Amino acid sequence: MLEEFGNSRLARRGKRLALAFDAWVNSSLYESGQRARERYSSFSAFMDRFHVSGFSKLGVELACEALTIGFFGSMLMLALAIPAFRETSEDWLKRQDLAVTFLDRYGQEVGRRGIRHDDSLKLEDVPDVLLQAVLATEDRRFWTHWGVDPIGTMRALNANARASGVVQGGSTLTQQLAKNLFLNNERTIERKVKEAFLALWLEFHLTKKEILKLYLDRAYMGGGNFGVQASAQFYFGKSVRDITLAEAAMLAGLFKAPTRYAPHINLPAARARANDVLQNMVEAGFMTEGQINIARRNPARPIDREDESTPDWYLDWAFEETKKLASAGKLGNNRVLVVRTALDNNIQKRAQSAIEDNLRTYGKQYRASQAATVVMEVDGAVRAIVGGRDYGESQFNRATDALRQPGSSFKSYVYAAAILSGRFKPTTMVVDSPICLGNWCPRNYGGSFAGRVPLNVALARSLNTVAVKLSVDIGDGRGQWDKAKSGRAKIVDLAKRMGLTTPLNDTVSLPIGAGEVKVIDQTAAYAVFANGGYSAPPFAAIEIRNSAGETIYRRETDGPKREEVLPKHVVADMVGMMTGVVNAGTARRAILPGIPTAGKTGTTNASRDAWFVGYSGNYVAAVWYGNDDYRPTNNMTGGTIPAQTWFDIMSYAHQGIELKPLFGAASAPDPVAANAGLTANAAAKGLSAPQRPTTLSVKTISVLGRIESLLRDAAERQTRADADVTPQTRTAVTNFPAAQ
Repeated sequence: MLEEFGNSRLARRGKRLALAFDAWVNSSLYESGQRARERYSSFSAFMDRFHVSGFSKLGVELACEALTIGFFGSMLMLALAIPAFRETSEDWLKRQDLAVTFLDRYGQEVGRRGIRHDDSLKLEDVPDVLLQAVLATEDRRFWTHWGVDPIGTMRALNANARASGVVQGGSTLTQQLAKNLFLNNERTIERKVKEAFLALWLEFHLTKKEILKLYLDRAYMGGGNFGVQASAQFYFGKSVRDITLAEAAMLAGLFKAPTRYAPHINLPAARARANDVLQNMVEAGFMTEGQINIARRNPARPIDREDESTPDWYLDWAFEETKKLASAGKLGNNRVLVVRTALDNNIQKRAQSAIEDNLRTYGKQYRASQAATVVMEVDGAVRAIVGGRDYGESQFNRATDALRQPGSSFKSYVYAAAILSGRFKPTTMVVDSPICLGNWCPRNYGGSFAGRVPLNVALARSLNTVAVKLSVDIGDGRGQWDKAKSGRAKIVDLAKRMGLTTPLNDTVSLPIGAGEVKVIDQTAAYAVFANGGYSAPPFAAIEIRNSAGETIYRRETDGPKREEVLPKHVVADMVGMMTGVVNAGTARRAILPGIPTAGKTGTTNASRDAWFVGYSGNYVAAVWYGNDDYRPTNNMTGGTIPAQTWFDIMSYAHQGIELKPLFGAASAPDPVAANAGLTANAAAKGLSAPQRPTTLSVKTISVLGRIESLLRDAAERQTRADADVTPQTRTAVTNFPAAQ
């Protein structure tokens, strides 16, 4: 059967088809190979035209390498530029469209922020001598560079190398404007990279004249003044349109270091700097020697002012808070505002002087160059902010913006979480002994172990191993590692609810302060202990009025509602333990005679950060010392200069006020002992105790403010009523016969 099928016609046709398909495949493969060889030959012949050898080949190789490096370099530059350009995501030119006048808690004007609508000047109104002075000193190649000036940067590097110090800046005027508009003064590589890219962005989006105008309007020029118009009015009592060459030179000299060269603070330094500016104008070709000699013989004479200090750190933060309220729609469409703040200018000045005095006296000894502090009431009303040693030198606010490790001052949240768990009390015995989590084994300051001690003693002595053990004991899970992780999660949750706003990374060293926090957040979180367990988000604005004098925001009615964070028994236990830290622990320098106080010191590895955060029944304050570049200090601890600075500020702040009891404290305030103790402490140092002016209570100020509002509203109603009276009615009333 199969043999017959194989000889059939159908089988023969199938064989022929198979042979034809095989022949087609072989032919196609052969032809494809032939075409490929022909195309390769054609391509080779074409490429032979570009064959180079010798020096030409070297040039081609270098060009190829340059293209490769350029491509990957462009990708790197794009990656670096993206974070900078994110700063421009909002309508950046309107960031400061608010015009805000700030009052202190007593209603006295203390400063302004934002643009002043009645002070806007066109660039054409600014005298040529001022423009020439600014460009000759700050950026001579302004009209020709594209935002970043490599030639100017190299010239500055060369000058600085010859002088073995910083004598010239390499930033262009556009870079300085980018910093003023989008960034802060933090000295980091990241900030400099962002600054360069934002300068390029500004040059692309604005004309040179617009950039110059914005720079002249937004630069800080000392005395709480921003922009050349406000500065001319402040220093010389005239519009910038009317300034002389000598006055223009003095104003232009302020851009480098506004506080150092402010004429109302250091007139000789201001005049010396003005001479440098005049010489720069000659070197830049704007002036002749003869022209500047007239200005040198007749130097600028600023208005005779006393050493006026403005609470710039506080105003910067208050302005940011006001902008947040405006962005949230709480201020309506109002853009001209009067904000009454919780600022106490007396405490502000005392805080600034205390930091300066201690840095001047002990800064070199401890190798510390910066400090910051925040003082607030127990409900979150911020009384004072000092963000650094010199606002004119650096406007970066270390009190509200810097992230620093809290060290042992973070342990308060650990102990609070332990007591909140119900497993511990202040008298609970704990064992200070070695503990390891993985390959990490914490040690105490000094390297020794205390053995069995009560919990309150462990906090007073700031024992690291006990804090780590507590984080394990309050956790859930089977193994030690799982318990520690769960316990740290509870600690982080409590710290967040108390007031810390920064991310707290989960690391094994978190319980002993390895995270990063802000000074103002530490102050707010400790206020929970001081006020009996309620949240105390920091705020500046007590009341805000619009340009018509209408009250559009009141903190007590429009602000966020305070929530209970800790039960009162937990707060009482914590206050009792933290009182021991001050009276018998690591913070004895913070003892206020006659005033119950509590708090916690903090010191980080290599003593890079030193803290003391403390409170009474009236105030809470946090003090930080360290260096901007994270250099270690010379064994500075929180119980040394931070605690001393806290004492200097708080002993002054508690004068002339009604002393309130500290929640959970065993004793009540003793005003007589407090006054005697302060006087004795000052006498021991050979000083006279600084006397704070007697102030009104918060309730009294609130009542007076309401009376003022009622009187203002009544006056407005009377004005409207008078406007509604017609001339005929007024005549009729006037001619009406008197009653018999």
